[in-house]
Amino acid sequence: MADVHPAAGKQASPDALTNIPRLVTAYFAGKPDVTDPAQRVAFGTSGHRGTSFKNTFNEGHILATTQAICDYRKEKGLTGPLFIGIDSHALAEPALVSAVEVFAANGVDVMIDKDGGYTPTPVISHAILTYNKGRTSGLADGIVITPSHNPPEDGGYKYNPPHGGPADTDVTGVVEKHANAYLADGLKGVKRMDYAKALKSSNVRATDFVTPYVADLGNVVDLELVKSAGINIGIDPLGGAAVHYWHPIIERYGLKATVVNEAIDPTFRFMTVDWDGKIRMDCSSPYAMASLIGMRDHFDVAFANDTDADRHGIVTRTGGLMNPNHYLATAIFYLFAHRPNWSKDAAIGKTVVSSSIIDRVARKLGRKLVETPVGFKWFVDGLLTGGFGFGGEESAGASFLRRDGTVWTTDKDGIILGLLAAEIMAKTGRDPSQLFGDLTAEFGVPHYARIDVAATGPQKNILKSVTPEQLGLKDLAGDPVRSTLSKAPGNGQPFGGIKVETDFGWFAARPSGTEDVYKIYAESFRSPAHLKRIQEEAQAGLAKVFGA
Repeated sequence: MADVHPAAGKQASPDALTNIPRLVTAYFAGKPDVTDPAQRVAFGTSGHRGTSFKNTFNEGHILATTQAICDYRKEKGLTGPLFIGIDSHALAEPALVSAVEVFAANGVDVMIDKDGGYTPTPVISHAILTYNKGRTSGLADGIVITPSHNPPEDGGYKYNPPHGGPADTDVTGVVEKHANAYLADGLKGVKRMDYAKALKSSNVRATDFVTPYVADLGNVVDLELVKSAGINIGIDPLGGAAVHYWHPIIERYGLKATVVNEAIDPTFRFMTVDWDGKIRMDCSSPYAMASLIGMRDHFDVAFANDTDADRHGIVTRTGGLMNPNHYLATAIFYLFAHRPNWSKDAAIGKTVVSSSIIDRVARKLGRKLVETPVGFKWFVDGLLTGGFGFGGEESAGASFLRRDGTVWTTDKDGIILGLLAAEIMAKTGRDPSQLFGDLTAEFGVPHYARIDVAATGPQKNILKSVTPEQLGLKDLAGDPVRSTLSKAPGNGQPFGGIKVETDFGWFAARPSGTEDVYKIYAESFRSPAHLKRIQEEAQAGLAKVFGA
């Protein structure tokens, strides 16, 4: 990570706030230049993202992308309802208007929140799966309009097919191609209906997203146990889509819980700024989470979610904000010991850049570990069938099965990961940080970090396709190399980079899709100094491959 900004962890100053009227005006006034690759529709691991300030997320993008999704639905014979949720970013509501105008004009039955409210990503996944259960035709799908934890000026638009999880490249590639064709043709062929007329049409239906999701939560987390134990919980929605879900959850299950911040403000002026001085609702960042960390002594356990509530940040009295990898390992260890109705064959899913303490926990549990490329889409099928008990990413996103071993969501759910922290404490009498301490006593202490290294476009392209033979490392930080991988061992899929492992550490390098850097994820089970040596030798080895 680069140098930490002097304002990191402090309240956002007025000059750091986004000019919301100007942002929304740019959404409607801006026209993307299709000859500029940066201004075209581009689906990454979490949909199309950008900002109207740079013409990378505006009305044209959403109209074109929505029509492309309508075309895809027609081609695949998807005739069920389409559930749409938005988060609290300023560009979400304008994008919702654009999307509804196109869906309604195409005769798609659209389900929107009955109160005009916000809807977390996991709630849309839950709604899709609930509707599709037992059906073989007339299947539902969904849209979530969110850039996740990204800054206030950003917008995002992602599609979840009938399996309820993030769309894979076989879908997004088609949608992206057709959307850009519509943009290049001046939106010719895009069907559109006046918004007021669309809302009155039979195709747009107000629905209650809150009640079904809240009523079902007790089937995935033991909230009766949390209630009876009287666990005192602190919750910070970080101004995001979960804000109006927490009181119904607290009331329905009789929880002893306090929502410490219920503000909704598109500038997110209540946030403490992130490491680089930007406002970012990143619940895994100690800088963005400074307010809740400062309240840690007021609660037995506390947690936050990012803006679409698909990520979690766990704060304990004994340890403060938990590293996401540490909580994943703790949650896995606890769940597989306290879910007797899960299949004995249910596996653990993790990404190639997640901590290898998860590998050690899996071996201890006697469970199969499936290591995948980065992206939650790789866990969808396993969660859907019950083949995965748990799927988690190093970036604080995870989901797991219901208590009976059936699917809960096939997208990340930060709400259940937060509530699980309270269940862990209710069941064991110890908080997740203390349980993680037990794991490190047995398996060693992992020292993990991600750093960014400057790289040119050609160097990034080399890294995408580098082979173990080209890298050729025999030793890493004093230990013999055990394996060098360019494909994820869990499914044999290339992950667009390289990973080198020893018995005491590893590194993985992947090019950034948006910046002139590559990312090095590294971990040592020896010491911080050993971690630094791994990082240095990784850079030196890659420099040789780049011809530097």
